[in-house]
This record gives sequence, C-alpha cells and structure tokens, in this order.
Amino acid sequence: MRVTVRLFARLRDIAGSSELHIDLPENATAGSLWDSLATEHSELAKYRNVISTAINEDYAKLDCTLSDGDEVAFLPPVSGGQHNNSNLSHITDV
Repeated sequence: MRVTVRLFARLRDIAGSSELHIDLPENATAGSLWDSLATEHSELAKYRNVISTAINEDYAKLDCTLSDGDEVAFLPPVSGGQHNNSNLSHITDV
C-alpha cells in the first residue's frame, strides 16, 4: 500500500521534504511508518515519544493501522516563546 506523509517544522527540515510518498506492507501502523522514516533519517528517532500523529486529518496514536491512500501527518512538539513583560509596557488598565 502507498501512503502520503506530511512532515512539519523541524521534522520537515530533517527529512528534507514536507511531503513523502511511502510504500508500506499491509497492516503497517503509524508507528512502523515512523520507525521506517527514522531508519532513513536517524535524527528523527529522538522525536518518537513526543510527536503528534494525524491520519487523514484526525489525531491518532502510533499503533493505528494504516490503509492504502492514507495521509499521515507527523508534528513535532510545539514550544512557546519566552514571555517578556517589557514588551507589554505600552498596555495600561482602562
């Protein structure tokens, strides 16, 4: 079966592409797909326990079985910026 993989942010940078088309054996899971990607791009391996996964635009777990034609998205953890109160000095109570 063939699936489309979408990678975002740092994951995209590591793989060198935001979209990949991957052939997988029947009964492959999102986790086995991730492991396959991490074998090809070893720096991805450290993200396995922190990525979010979506299958056909619905959040899913890595143990979900994939089907031919699925779109699988892997998203790295989101980190916020540092809050700097000095940037708020122009705001006053009304």
